[in-house]
Amino acid sequence: MRAAPQTEEEVADAVRQAAATGTAFEILSRGALRNYGRPVSADAILDVSAISGVVKYEPEELVLTACAGTPLPEIEALLAGKNQMLGFEPADWGPLFGEAAGNTTLAGIIATNACGARRFKAGAVRDHTIGCRFINGQGEAIKAGGHVIKNVTGFDLPKLMCGAFGTLGVLTELTLRVIPAPKRIATLVLKNCSAEAGFHALSQAAGLAADPTGLAYLPSKARAASAASDLSSSGVALIRVEGNSPAVVERLDLLYARFNDHDLATLDDDRTRAIFCEISDGGMFVSRSCDIWRLCVPPSQAHEAVELAGADFWYADWAGGLIWLDLPASEETAKRLRAITARLGGHATLMRASHEARTRFGVFEPEAPARANLTAAVKAAFDPGRILNPGRMYETI
Repeated sequence: MRAAPQTEEEVADAVRQAAATGTAFEILSRGALRNYGRPVSADAILDVSAISGVVKYEPEELVLTACAGTPLPEIEALLAGKNQMLGFEPADWGPLFGEAAGNTTLAGIIATNACGARRFKAGAVRDHTIGCRFINGQGEAIKAGGHVIKNVTGFDLPKLMCGAFGTLGVLTELTLRVIPAPKRIATLVLKNCSAEAGFHALSQAAGLAADPTGLAYLPSKARAASAASDLSSSGVALIRVEGNSPAVVERLDLLYARFNDHDLATLDDDRTRAIFCEISDGGMFVSRSCDIWRLCVPPSQAHEAVELAGADFWYADWAGGLIWLDLPASEETAKRLRAITARLGGHATLMRASHEARTRFGVFEPEAPARANLTAAVKAAFDPGRILNPGRMYETI
């Protein structure tokens, strides 16, 4: 069965009917990220792709409100017309799952917390989401937050919906703050750089007045599979800076002075955009037929985490705080990676794998009992009948 409501009211009606009959819904729009997360245990599909369009855009207030099913490229084009952008640098992970690029919707980005390379500098999706409308598991329409940046009304429900994978409510409308787009961007490349030296350099760069907005390391195999293939014969550390032209020149000068003992190169705007888009979107993995893990650890522990993980193909973002890994979805890998996070801090996520593997090994880091009880209580409050994307995050959630 497939329900395809055209309005928020029709979404609420569909959910109320489902709650009355105990019918579980898999929530879809364009389906670009359908295979990210555990397989959903549902009887029917709730297609919300028609809930689309920009509701209100106030460039002078740096605030945008749009329906949840609005395609991300439509929003980015609108913002670009006013020299603005989404501050968390949304990632387009659709191609990792065999979908066309540009097929992700605003709700898909919010629900999966799809942050790009600017995450370490600008914060996560939740830090830019200030309001939302959604339908809970009883078919009630709820509005939370609004058009103001500061929210002092109690529970910050818009942030709770970020990264919830549609398990708490059907998003219908979202309000986000936006930021001015930089007039110029550039990247300093530290060429022929070992992983240990590269992570050390990124850590140093993060503390400089150059104020980098992108810090990534590509070992030789990942570099060879990327838009950075011509930059070096070995690994490269990438430091992105932004601003007006004089500010970028000043920041590059500072970086050149600090890292003058390395083999250096500078990338212009277009090359910088291409490479960091690839880094954010996992582009080096699109043509690889492999399982994908994402390991989040303290940046200071990145080199040790890579050594312990033992992946032949990998790369790092967020100054080493995020490591993409080509490793099999197996019991041995799951135990090894989650032992690393237990030792170093952080979490391991099975981002891409077969239906069977995502069911058997789980996708997200197992929760400690106290947190699991809290998660279950929140799910029960929002969706007591477990009819919204049941099992998408954890078997019972």
